[in-house]
Amino acid sequence: MDFNFLDFIWVFFLLASLQPLWQKRQIETRRYQAISEFERQRNSRVILLIHRQESISLLGIPLSRYISIEDSEQILRAIRLTPPNVPIDLILHTPGGLVLATEQIARALIRHQGKVSVFVPHYAMSGGTMLALASDEIIMDENAVLGPVDPQLGTSPAASILKVLEEKPISEIDDQTLIMADIARKAIAQVQRFVRTLLEDNIPVQKINPQDIDTIIEKLTTGQVTHDYPITVEEATEMGLPITVGLPNSIYDLMDLYPQAKVARPTVQYIPMPYQNRPMLPEGKGKG
Repeated sequence: MDFNFLDFIWVFFLLASLQPLWQKRQIETRRYQAISEFERQRNSRVILLIHRQESISLLGIPLSRYISIEDSEQILRAIRLTPPNVPIDLILHTPGGLVLATEQIARALIRHQGKVSVFVPHYAMSGGTMLALASDEIIMDENAVLGPVDPQLGTSPAASILKVLEEKPISEIDDQTLIMADIARKAIAQVQRFVRTLLEDNIPVQKINPQDIDTIIEKLTTGQVTHDYPITVEEATEMGLPITVGLPNSIYDLMDLYPQAKVARPTVQYIPMPYQNRPMLPEGKGKG
């Protein structure tokens, strides 16, 4: 059977359209294999909560991912499928998200009878930090960060709204601001109660000094710093949180399988090999 040029064109476009599907299937297979291997090594249930900033946009506004109700549904299902005595390893990479979804996940974690470990390779901000507080063990890369969990009302920190009441007489504040201030006061109180529940009911006494609990709550929930303030490993440890530094290499290998969506021009580029293995030129060579 003879093929003309047009037939080759159609075959080319067919293969081109199937290639992304094949690549997606390949990376999904590699993800499952990596997760299964990590579960075998740790004898645990591994759950990943990874939010990359998406490159797509709506009307020119970039869209980002965060902890959502769909996330809480899926994680709660994974926890239900886990036998009570089997440890859970939660790998977190998230800017935070909905309070309702975060609290649902956190409550499910503290109710799980087996040990819960949270791994933070890069950052777990806001709601991600709250999930870390729900664990028995927080394991972080030495350069990873957590973040404050102070509530936000729209685009305004609850603590900053309350600050208005301190700076101005009531007679000079409009009704809408007064209403927001009342909501802000309630939101802070609710978050503080929940964080106290996580710290007192879940983390063993030998890992955290009970006298540090009030300090942790004060620093994390009252808006002393901006909501995107990075809490380093050193600061979190000084605060009294039970931080372990050092992630297994398999965590980084897993993160490589969840890359940022590619754009036309990479913003970061390097030769992906350990520097100490790089072949070096003899001294004095290669210099202009």
